[in-house]
Amino acid sequence: MSPDIEAPLENRRLSSRVEALAGFGLSTADIACVLATDEQDLKAIYAHELESGAIKANARVAESLYRKATGEGREAVTAAIFWLMTRARWKETSVHEVEGKLATSVTLVTTHEDMKLL
Repeated sequence: MSPDIEAPLENRRLSSRVEALAGFGLSTADIACVLATDEQDLKAIYAHELESGAIKANARVAESLYRKATGEGREAVTAAIFWLMTRARWKETSVHEVEGKLATSVTLVTTHEDMKLL
C-alpha cells in the first residue's frame, strides 16, 4: 500500500479505537496512555470521538436491553422490570397495615430504598 492510502486508514483505525475506548468508560488520560500519546493532543485531534464514544455505547446497550425487554422468557421479564424502573420511574413499594389500640388503621408505604434502612 502506498503511504497516501496508509495514513487515512491508520487515522480511521485510531479514530474507531479512541471512540471504542471512550465508550468503555476509559478516561482520556488512560486512552492517551494506551495509545502512547499526549493527552492534550488526543483531546485536540479526537474530541468528537471522545465525546461520542460513550453516547454510542449507551445507545447500543439501550438497544440490546430494549430487545431483551420486548422479547420472551425470564430474561425479558427482568429486562422489562429494569427498563420500567429506570425509564418509566416505576418503583417497588410495600404496604404494611398496622392496627393501633384506638381501632385505627395506619397504612405505611415504603420503597425498596426504605427497606434497606430496616
